[in-house]
Amino acid sequence: MGLRMLVLPVLLGLFYGASDINCSAVRGNTTNHRSLLDFKGAIRADPRGALSSWNENIHYCMWSGIKCSTWHPERVTVLNLANLSLTGQITPSLGNLTFLRELKLSNNLLSGQLPPFNRLIRLRVLYLHDNLLQGSIPNALTNCSELVGLDLSSNMLVGSIPQNIGSLSNLVGIDLSNNSLTGNIPPTFGNNTYLEELRLTHNQLKGRIPEDLGKLPNMGRNRAVFLGQNRLSGRVPTTLFNLSKLIILDLSTNKLRGTLPYDIGNLSVSVQWLLLGANNLSGTVPPSIGALKNLTVLDLGGNNFVGPIPYSIGNLANLQRLYLSNNHFDGW
Repeated sequence: MGLRMLVLPVLLGLFYGASDINCSAVRGNTTNHRSLLDFKGAIRADPRGALSSWNENIHYCMWSGIKCSTWHPERVTVLNLANLSLTGQITPSLGNLTFLRELKLSNNLLSGQLPPFNRLIRLRVLYLHDNLLQGSIPNALTNCSELVGLDLSSNMLVGSIPQNIGSLSNLVGIDLSNNSLTGNIPPTFGNNTYLEELRLTHNQLKGRIPEDLGKLPNMGRNRAVFLGQNRLSGRVPTTLFNLSKLIILDLSTNKLRGTLPYDIGNLSVSVQWLLLGANNLSGTVPPSIGALKNLTVLDLGGNNFVGPIPYSIGNLANLQRLYLSNNHFDGW
């Protein structure tokens, strides 16, 4: 739909402002130094010369893309080499940077397996999206208990989402979209009480949508749930319509069935996108849908709805796009 993450980009800068400095000493932490050089050695192409400063004449805390800690001198806290067209692999040695809080390698051409990073217990932001990463998401990644933002979207990842994903209790935003992930949506997502954005679109996920996604005590702060373009089945959990501050709900292009709740108009007054198209939904469209006064996009097309189109849809003054085709409405 053209939207990028609502939450993840704003997380940067919240944690590193005054706590990171560049080192000026010549000597440094041996483990950190060797881990970075090992990573550099796995980069086969660096067309922009991003790693040209990564040499023995310059302290590694002054290398491009590196920041080190104020309180723990010569310990790397930030590695940011995003958008540099780097070709190579992400080496497991980066898991030795145990003070790392931010790892951004997105928008490159990095391939191979995703290292487990189970020792990065201080890591808060992990952005590896838009690469060529393969294999499965390591279960050990959930040891990174401080993670706030996780973006692995637009890679070639396969396998299932770790079932213990709920142990990442500090997550605010997670994006696993545009991969080839299979299996069910883990019910343990219901433990991510601070979650504001969940993106799982364009995968091969199947099974039912967990009821617990709409039962979280703090889920009223949730802004967006993207589950479209999968193979999800069953009924739409009524609990999803209890998210009081939801902005976007995308369940389109799945195999969902059943009817819409008669009180769908009680869905968040903040909701702007309601995408339910290309499913197997049936029954009538409740007139209460006209109470969603902030809707800008409403997609109900490609289902089995019957009966009249509610006149109340005409009350949606902010509506910009309306999709109702390929149903069985009266008079169509």
